[in-house]
Amino acid sequence: MSATTSWLTTLRSSFTGTPTLPGPALLFSTLMNNEAKSIARGLQRRDPELLDRLIEQYQYRLFRYLMFITGNKERAEDFFQETWIRVLERGHQYDGKSKFEAWLFAIARHLVIDWQRTKKPQSLDTLTDPEQEHPLQLANENEPSPLHQVLSRESEENVQASLGKIPAIYREVLVLRFQEELQIEEMAGVLSVPPSTVKSRLYRGLEALRGAMQGGAAS
Repeated sequence: MSATTSWLTTLRSSFTGTPTLPGPALLFSTLMNNEAKSIARGLQRRDPELLDRLIEQYQYRLFRYLMFITGNKERAEDFFQETWIRVLERGHQYDGKSKFEAWLFAIARHLVIDWQRTKKPQSLDTLTDPEQEHPLQLANENEPSPLHQVLSRESEENVQASLGKIPAIYREVLVLRFQEELQIEEMAGVLSVPPSTVKSRLYRGLEALRGAMQGGAAS
């Protein structure tokens, strides 16, 4: 399966639910939990070999995430370096109860937000929600999602280009959910918001992405 097919297939799946784990997936989940605990122990020991392995394993995903939320290669590179410094300094705080990548993204996100607070709000594509999570009426679950209606004729390149046109707060949740494949609860931990807020941002993000794909202005 090509990267494009995989990306579009994932996007077309439901974003609000957590699928029931079959036997093999449950075993895989157990192995992942064991790995997270092993990483936690290694970080507490400041194991240099572990840190090298983590950087090698997650460097692409971390840099991609930072590129999406900053929109600037130089800034992403700076935050990339700073994030790994924080991992080394605060590794003892990771307890292995969540995925390592969720903890890693949370560190990176906090660095970006701290930087954003030093800038003029009107000149920055911010990660804070201007609507302050006003109540949202979700579409009928039996109806096609906004993405289902347009993705069947969109290419990977168009999806990526359209993501760059929508507000960072919505771009971020779409990247975390459909590229990094985090679950709603894991995303809530990264963003420090309730799961209901994650779902709200996902829905608004999908609407904004549909508008960008159709050539409209992102909201």
